[in-house]
Formats: sequence, structure tokens, C-alpha cells
Amino acid sequence: MARRPPDTRSAAEKAFKAVTTKPVEGPPKPQSLPGLREMVSLRIDRDVLDFFQEDGPGWQDRINEALRKAAGKS
Repeated sequence: MARRPPDTRSAAEKAFKAVTTKPVEGPPKPQSLPGLREMVSLRIDRDVLDFFQEDGPGWQDRINEALRKAAGKS
């Protein structure tokens, strides 16, 4: 049984598409600059928030330091 001749048009279109199609990229990841902070919304339990706020101003820095320690970054 004879082989079916290849469809040259389809082959050419496939080759063209392969070299001209850009891969799908996600949004660029923001660069991390030392000392730069980002505003986020975070839900935490009331008792945890009370614990960090007991000592007054600076509670956000204390939460940040606790999270750094938990992440192994300090």
C-alpha cells in the first residue's frame, strides 16, 4: 500500500508557527529591593493581634520580625 504524500502546506504552517509564536509568559515577578516594604492585607486571629499590640507602637515591625524568623530569614 502506498504512503500518503505529506501535506506540505500543513507542514509549512506548523513550522512557521513554531518559530514565530512567543511562549506564554506570566506577569513579571516584582524585584525584591532590600528594605522595601509592600502593603498587604492579612487576616490573623484577634488574640494574636492583641499580643503584638500590647507593647504599643511598632507592633507591625514585631509581626514582620516574627514572620521573618518563622520563614528562616533572620
